[in-house]
Amino acid sequence: MKLPAGSIQPAGARSSVLRVRGLRYHLWHWGRPDKPLLVCCHGWLDTGGSWQFVGSALAEQFHVVAPDWRGFGFSEWCGDHYWFPDYVADLDNLLCQLSPTDPVLLVGHSMGGQATSLFAGVRPDRVRRLVLLDSLLLPDAPPERAPKALGGWLDALRDPPQQRVYPSFEELARRIAKRNTRLTPERALAVARVWGRERADGQIELLADPRHHTHNPILYRAAESYAVWKQVTAPTFFLDAADSPLRKMTGEDELARRRACFADHRQVVIDDCGHMMHHDQPEQVADEIVRFLHA
Repeated sequence: MKLPAGSIQPAGARSSVLRVRGLRYHLWHWGRPDKPLLVCCHGWLDTGGSWQFVGSALAEQFHVVAPDWRGFGFSEWCGDHYWFPDYVADLDNLLCQLSPTDPVLLVGHSMGGQATSLFAGVRPDRVRRLVLLDSLLLPDAPPERAPKALGGWLDALRDPPQQRVYPSFEELARRIAKRNTRLTPERALAVARVWGRERADGQIELLADPRHHTHNPILYRAAESYAVWKQVTAPTFFLDAADSPLRKMTGEDELARRRACFADHRQVVIDDCGHMMHHDQPEQVADEIVRFLHA
């Protein structure tokens, strides 16, 4: 696939497009198609191209496919809001096209881990093994937040959030590196080039629909996820970042309750690593994924 003008393709990656539930879905590929399929799902405000460091490390052993979720990367943007169940439905349709009969190996980071874990619960026969990177950390929302959430959503429909722009890829890379000090300048620039594209005026705009910043009027109810996770039959691997602020926010007791829902699970913590662990320590992440998938 030829990328839109102003876009930069990660080294070693291939690009393709599928129709998923009526939307144009963009996918990044690493490794040969005759290798075992490994589908990697990115998190909120990220893109499939962000798997480039891990994907390159896994390309010898797997055919790594990393889709851009709807409204992210080069996948189609839609409507004035995004409902979380649509990501699970998109994954269901996408996997029917990528692997119509065989169960798949699934990796999800953050929001992508939430979507893949729910998919694994409602389609247990479609998932062979599940890897979750710093995920299942969304706090339970008390019902008292409902008025503010609904009102904020209505306000955003009237006055949608605006797209963020930067003067250059280098400036975007500096912003990324400032928030994530573990990134080398070279890797920060590589991330910037899959998070943004150059507009006709020379400005760099993020490859994420700004409507993702809109308040969600539907509160997250963790108990519903518990019920789905208890249906997961695939061996599950929790790969955690030692310095993740989200992990600390959720709390170890709640994290243990969530993981106890999975019948067959194990955990590894990677040191010197923040939430964006596929950026911080991609070689270790890839090594741990291989070790688990070959166990």
